[in-house]
Amino acid sequence: MAKQTGLGDNLYVAGRDLSGDTGSIGTVGGGPTTLDLTDISQSAMDRLGGLRDGRLEFSAFFNDAAGRAHPTLSALPTTDVQVMYFRGTSLGGQAAAMVGKQVNYDPTRGSDGSLTVAVSAVSNSFGLEWGRSLTAGKRSDSSATNGTGVDFAQPLAGSSTFGLQAYLQVFSFSGTSCTVTLQESSDNGSSDSFGAVTGGAFAAASAVGAQRIATASGQTVERYLRAVTSGTFSECTFAVVVNRNDTATVF
Repeated sequence: MAKQTGLGDNLYVAGRDLSGDTGSIGTVGGGPTTLDLTDISQSAMDRLGGLRDGRLEFSAFFNDAAGRAHPTLSALPTTDVQVMYFRGTSLGGQAAAMVGKQVNYDPTRGSDGSLTVAVSAVSNSFGLEWGRSLTAGKRSDSSATNGTGVDFAQPLAGSSTFGLQAYLQVFSFSGTSCTVTLQESSDNGSSDSFGAVTGGAFAAASAVGAQRIATASGQTVERYLRAVTSGTFSECTFAVVVNRNDTATVF
């Protein structure tokens, strides 16, 4: 991959596409807390990883239209929200996802007349995860559809034996229900047909919303993954991010 800019990025919050209302992303951060275990016999710092954490901060433009920034963010729910940051909207692109608490909604009216809002979300239970997108930004299906496989070869060339976590946001829906399922293959279906990932099915969706699922931590996951839809619906617009673990991961 080559060096990239941040042009063409997307931001999704709890099943709402706020990309057009977001002026800048302040921080997409995560990782373990460092525990200082340096003793008096050592000449350099000695640290171990502690609790996982994550945060995502951004600045939004004030927009009070239905489904846009103000009605979505000003509610300041005490329950968890899911946030997705897409680094571009190419299939298989880098993306970050997080389940957390939105902790503020702070409008600022500048002397030049601008009206922007500072927003911060901090992770709850899982930290922030970087993964790959199984949809090119938002994907809209009108019937059951097999998505295109995404190659998860880097950094591991083949399968992983550490399971995966996946995030789904549904932006709009018409019909009875739509089930999004992850499928895997060792060679993108060339000779090894795609099959369902064990534990890789989201709950059937029938409205705007968000979900997170995780397989067993020691489960083998093959090199290629894709998102497929099934159910009875005439329109389902959604986005999926998957983090295939390349090392043992504990939450």
